[in-house]
Amino acid sequence: MAAYNYMTQEGYDKLRSELDQLKTEERQKIAQEIAEAREKGDLSENAEYHAAKEAQGLLEMRINEMEKSLANVKIIDESELDTSVVTILNKVTIKNLKNGKSVSYKLVSKNEADLKAKKLSVDSPIGKGLLGKKQGDIAKIQTPAGVIDFEIMEISF
Repeated sequence: MAAYNYMTQEGYDKLRSELDQLKTEERQKIAQEIAEAREKGDLSENAEYHAAKEAQGLLEMRINEMEKSLANVKIIDESELDTSVVTILNKVTIKNLKNGKSVSYKLVSKNEADLKAKKLSVDSPIGKGLLGKKQGDIAKIQTPAGVIDFEIMEISF
């Protein structure tokens, strides 16, 4: 059995919308580019044709990845989340015990991760290290800079 891909309704709707756009508008655009390049003659030396075919392959690969992500989606209702332990969709405030700095992240699926928006993937090293911890716990997390101790300061929505 495949693992679930946990998402918020918002994340699911955004991914579904992007997939629909790729399957309709983008596929038509690339098909048109291939047709136009094909009309220009010898395909073996036609750079436009080869570029369009490569773009088509990349588009189909992206569509396939998105369809796989959506196939095993489990929508999570944030109102049913527990804040006694760190789980997906919790907002977690952690303090780096080495430098004393605190930061808050919302733990999300890898498809919804966005560091600029403080959304951290549960599949990332920090995300994995925080899951299941309680307020006051110390999470020892392996980072490229070495092991860092983070104290769980707060768990919320």
